[in-house]
Amino acid sequence: MTGESSAMSEASEFPLWRTPEGDPVSCVEKIKVLNENLAELRELAQEALEDAVLMGCDENQVRAVLAGIVADLVNPYRR
Repeated sequence: MTGESSAMSEASEFPLWRTPEGDPVSCVEKIKVLNENLAELRELAQEALEDAVLMGCDENQVRAVLAGIVADLVNPYRR
């Protein structure tokens, strides 16, 4: 895969980030941070899944636990 193709496929992995009003986030630096955070989370979750399966855990249970972690996240900025 060429560098350009790789960059395009990476870009398609990320959502179009939106404000609470539904407008696209336009700040390039904010988008960069959001995408980097998402990539790190994906990588860590993938590693956790692989480790658990290699250690004999049930894949569906691990996925449910990971989904539960996300569901339990608290927004400290909620008004």
